[in-house]
Amino acid sequence: MSATSGIGVSDELSSAFAEAVTSRNVRFLKISIRNETLVPDSTVAPSGKLEDDLKQLQNLLEESIPAYMLVRLDDPPSSWLAVHYVPDSAKVRDKMLYASTRNSLTKSLGSTHFSDTIFATSRDDITPEAYAAHRRHLAAPKPMSAREKEMAEVKEAERQAGGTAYQGSRARSSPFGTGVGLSWSDEVKSAVEALAEASEDRLVTLSIDPSSESLVILENGESSVDQLKTKIPASEPSYTFFSWSAGALQRRIIFIYSCPSSSPVKHRMLYSSGSSSVYQNAKTLLPQLLLAARKVETSNPDELDAAYLEAELGHSNEPSRVSTPNVAAEGFARPRGPARRR
Repeated sequence: MSATSGIGVSDELSSAFAEAVTSRNVRFLKISIRNETLVPDSTVAPSGKLEDDLKQLQNLLEESIPAYMLVRLDDPPSSWLAVHYVPDSAKVRDKMLYASTRNSLTKSLGSTHFSDTIFATSRDDITPEAYAAHRRHLAAPKPMSAREKEMAEVKEAERQAGGTAYQGSRARSSPFGTGVGLSWSDEVKSAVEALAEASEDRLVTLSIDPSSESLVILENGESSVDQLKTKIPASEPSYTFFSWSAGALQRRIIFIYSCPSSSPVKHRMLYSSGSSSVYQNAKTLLPQLLLAARKVETSNPDELDAAYLEAELGHSNEPSRVSTPNVAAEGFARPRGPARRR
């Protein structure tokens, strides 16, 4: 933050600006620093629109002498534009003086009057064309980081999913249950129901057809737990019902929601919105004790193996990785008190 110069607004300038604000017959109010004080230099009445009047600044401002120019806007006429004109060819002392005084000027006159500011180093910076470019720059979207862009894409996908993608689905009820209303064909329902009778490990992997808002079968057949990583898509989201019996554990049908991070944002939002609905609807097709109470989620199908599933289902026998100190092994050592003074 630049240091202030200590130069204040003169009573003459305060009165001139107050009159300009109330009378609305002033387009430009030129201000200079004289005798360590901010004073009014000249005023110009409006002759037309702001874009036309800006051409007059070429004659009001001198090539090598800094100045402040307060400009009344057209919309709304109660707002002002503060132009800080410090040309490159000005003396170094003048540059420093005007640069360190600009904040004091607007604060002393009332910051609420000023809705915009331009810092000009030449008269070409305040032509009608330059001012139009300045306004376009202010109206343009601000640059975003990669993280901000990703969040914007997610919000847009959420908006579309809530406003268009599922509008028809909400209007009608799904074949059974409630939720986003993804359609279950007889083929899909039969495939999932058949898992309840399976005696071997097998899976049914489903995807969403966005055009019909329905579930379709990608994979239906026998599969060992070690084959999961090769049968579940690695670049697209999917839902998998896996009938698995691990050793002495009772057979369970596990719902696996896979959503690779490399998949398109819209796909991630679509599958995320339908995940709970698909799981809840499966409860009406499968015996309650057979369908695992916990869902398994992954963003990388390669990590799906027996140990991962057991850990997700709460059946892992692996010791906790959080170590606790063996307090009993070492007796509590009472801190030694301060030494006595002799």
